[in-house]
Amino acid sequence: MNPFVFNTTKSILFRSGAAREIDRHAGNLLGERVLLVTDPGLRRLGLAEPAIAALAEAGHEVAVFDAVEADPSVATLMAAVELGRASGATGVLGFGGGSSLDVAKVAALLLGSDQPLDDAWGVNNARGPRLPLVLVPTTAGTGSEVTPVAILTVGGEEKRGVSSPVILPDIALLDAELTLGLPPSITAATGVDAMVHAIEAYASANANNNPLSRMLAREALRLLGANIETAVSDGGNVAAREAMLLGSMLAGQAFANSPVAAVHALAYPVGGIFHIPHGLSNALVLTAVLRFNLPAAAPIYAEIAADAFPHLADVPDESRAEAFVVALQGLIGKLQMPPRLRDVEIPAEALPRMAAEAMKQQRLLVNNPRPVTEADALAIYSEAW
Repeated sequence: MNPFVFNTTKSILFRSGAAREIDRHAGNLLGERVLLVTDPGLRRLGLAEPAIAALAEAGHEVAVFDAVEADPSVATLMAAVELGRASGATGVLGFGGGSSLDVAKVAALLLGSDQPLDDAWGVNNARGPRLPLVLVPTTAGTGSEVTPVAILTVGGEEKRGVSSPVILPDIALLDAELTLGLPPSITAATGVDAMVHAIEAYASANANNNPLSRMLAREALRLLGANIETAVSDGGNVAAREAMLLGSMLAGQAFANSPVAAVHALAYPVGGIFHIPHGLSNALVLTAVLRFNLPAAAPIYAEIAADAFPHLADVPDESRAEAFVVALQGLIGKLQMPPRLRDVEIPAEALPRMAAEAMKQQRLLVNNPRPVTEADALAIYSEAW
């Protein structure tokens, strides 16, 4: 067995309604002055208000930064850090989707240390220390609450990451009640994102691909595959929402240690240049990337096909990987997601630029089961278009 390292969030609390009692679960850790990082949409919906009220009633001062946007910029991060410094934050609470959680991670790092952001980019360059950090996801997709990665947008288009166990939170608090109001389109996109995390973690060529990640990825696919259509069509189904949230977290633990690859690398230019949400960006290139990978990864995909789609257990081994790709494409259609790049108004003439941008994601491309050249990336985009 190859040696490996497996890091994850120190404490995980999974219980519907837990966010309303966050003072009991995390108040002592966060300290007297809490910086809460969220987005304007969640603030308008009032999802964070019970947690804010619980902390305030317990005697905590809460400074709310609610300006996180999709694909958050470095400027947004630094504005959150400035508020944290001005309020004398003793702990950081990330509350929202992956964007808010990523900003909270890096804000906790910068507030707790004197390390410049430019020194923290990349893998294992964040030194810390950081402020105490609690993350509360409100979508079932990114798994950011259990990953050592934060992605920010630099210069308007380039996606850049901080990847280090230092930014794993102290507590991940998973409360499925917070996901009940998610619109079907967001439920679908974030759910497919979580499935991509599991698929790419299981098939990752990274040297740290390990038995724990593979086990978690398969259980994630079972939960996600069995519940995503129900969660989209019946958003008030608590059991389906809980299964999606748990599946998302397990997929996050898997890819946090066995990193993702070309689906994400090719999705980043879709989001960075055209501001397509991350989960949808992944879905738009997913099946084209998997078909490209089949010559190298067909046996691997065949192993996990029936986890997501149990009926594929009856398909012969030699045909199961292709059937898996077809089933994923069918699922995207059932979820009424745009199936092709052209359907989100990406012009064909943009594909060469996107291929060039994707090549900047070498930290991800090196994990792909099959090497990807710029010409390959263009061909994949062309198939997805």
